[in-house]
Amino acid sequence: MSADDLFAAAPATGSGDYDASSIEVLEGLEPVRRRPGMYIGGTDERAFHHLAAEVLDNAMDEAVAGHANRIDMALGAGNRLTIVDNGRGIPVDPHPKFPGKSALEVILTTLHSGGKFSDKAYATSGGLHGVGVSVVNALSSDTVIEVARNRALYRQSFSRGLPTSELIEVGGAPNRRGTSVAFTPDTEIFGEAAGFKPARLYRLARSKAYLYAGVEIRWRCDPALLTDETPAEAVFQFPGGLSDYLAEQLGDRETATTSFFAGKQDFPGTAGRIEWAVAWPLWSEGSYTYYCNTIPTPDGGTHEQGLRAALTKGIRAFGALVGQKKATEIQAEDIAVGCELMLSVFIRDPQFQSQTKDRLTSPEAARLVENAVRDHFDHYLTDDMARGRALLGFVLDRMDDRLRRKAEREVKRKTATSKRSLRLPGKLTDCASDSPAGTELFIVEGDSAGGSAKQARDRKTQAVLPIRGKILNVASANRAKIGANSEIGDLIQALGCGTGKTCDPTLLRYERIVIMTDADVDGAHIATLLMTFFFQEMPDLVRRGHLHLAQPPLYRLTAGGKSAYARDDAHRAVLEKGKDFRGKKVDVSRFKGLGEMNPQQLRETTMDPKSRSMLKIVLPADYEERSAVRDLVDRLMGKHAEHRFAFIQANAAKLDEDAIDA
Repeated sequence: MSADDLFAAAPATGSGDYDASSIEVLEGLEPVRRRPGMYIGGTDERAFHHLAAEVLDNAMDEAVAGHANRIDMALGAGNRLTIVDNGRGIPVDPHPKFPGKSALEVILTTLHSGGKFSDKAYATSGGLHGVGVSVVNALSSDTVIEVARNRALYRQSFSRGLPTSELIEVGGAPNRRGTSVAFTPDTEIFGEAAGFKPARLYRLARSKAYLYAGVEIRWRCDPALLTDETPAEAVFQFPGGLSDYLAEQLGDRETATTSFFAGKQDFPGTAGRIEWAVAWPLWSEGSYTYYCNTIPTPDGGTHEQGLRAALTKGIRAFGALVGQKKATEIQAEDIAVGCELMLSVFIRDPQFQSQTKDRLTSPEAARLVENAVRDHFDHYLTDDMARGRALLGFVLDRMDDRLRRKAEREVKRKTATSKRSLRLPGKLTDCASDSPAGTELFIVEGDSAGGSAKQARDRKTQAVLPIRGKILNVASANRAKIGANSEIGDLIQALGCGTGKTCDPTLLRYERIVIMTDADVDGAHIATLLMTFFFQEMPDLVRRGHLHLAQPPLYRLTAGGKSAYARDDAHRAVLEKGKDFRGKKVDVSRFKGLGEMNPQQLRETTMDPKSRSMLKIVLPADYEERSAVRDLVDRLMGKHAEHRFAFIQANAAKLDEDAIDA
């Protein structure tokens, strides 16, 4: 090919010339409105709530700097959120570089403006790039800022990043100081359906209060917006900081040590500080919560690396002290994975992976955290030798599990291609496929439903495992009872991937696990018990999207030679008003259970991928939401009946009496 051919003009696919007039220069906050994903990570629910976090973080920076001790967050109708602090207040005097503009207007309408680029106003802060509140302003249809400063109250309003009023003094404020930010996210950016979730904002406010013991955060919400047990009003103040947070998270769960490892320390010569709290639950999965300058960093980062290094080196050193030679083989995952871990650091000029600050990348954070925690951890282990030995034994057991799994992987193990040689439960009717890809295990309630499901299934890809009634509630049972339960034993054996710390999703014998129970209250109870089992014993399978919930019909409607199936009463009402049944005499039959459906009906409505309806059970990506799920499971399925009683009292009034009668 010649050079002339190589550089020959390509055929035009658009219209117009590409010249200097094609080059756009976006000014002010227009870049934010054009590309919100660059600043808040998108326009989804997480990004929507990131706006609240940006404003709350500014208020928290005032508290951490020692200038505020109270923050109010109030959610009103129309997605109107107001956050007020009693800090110094945004400066309102004229800005020297922008004639005719106040510092407040510059901050609200100019990217990369603020008082956090140096340590003159803030020694440590969460805001670093000067884009937080200006981005909120750009992406809000209406923003009103009030500043109480120098015994006077000032106000200015904005819309979509542009001022709609001048900064005016609206009166005196002799007993007030601080900043109030009230804003409504723009439906042009986020869509009409987007909205603040009270429960999510409630958890955000609550978690911030744990991070700085000196701050009081008050929460208020319009009661008309509440759809769950989230309170309309609350006050958060936690003198113990992360220790209080961890104690609440643990509840009455049994841990490897009698007391958890918690502490705090200032960084010498800086305004920085570190606070941590760690516990090792015996029978349940843990969670990891990391913060830098009160900003959540769900992906961890260098501060996480420092903590893991301190724990690993500390437990190895303790093992050497007590003469345990195996301790030299301990790895970070043996002591850190599965624990309840909370870490908060305050450092100057932190570096994050992106504007959403999901991961801390400051290199010095690893060294600072490791040095601070290591000394405290050594004392924690040696001050109470019985406690230290208990933790060492727990970690060595986890290490043995890890080494055993590694050895099993290194040995040529039996795969799905050798199904016939595997020991499988007698109740299981297996599928014929030699590969897990595309296969499904249906867990059904009782032998009758199991018989229909076996005839309705696709023999190549669908397996059926009947269980007898309600399985054991693993959330309130000890390990001995769980291990002795035959139904659970059959289920674990059929799946082939192990449970708890030894669960290896790569060994799962089926691509999908489908819980298929009757469409009634008892069926819902059995499905709940099964979901609790997977949540507690095999959480990795849930995280990876293997668990599903079948949606069998409760009714069959027939009229004029046409039939349809309804999942519940609400679906039935919709179908009866539809064109196929409206105004006709409809014959309605109610299925008492899956066993009453003939195989063809069961296949058509519930098992055939072409026509069935099925829900995927997932865990939230956001760590605060995952924590809320864990808390809900513990309260509703755990040992304490009073928690369930309180839930019933709070929600009983919401039930439709007609639905109860039905």
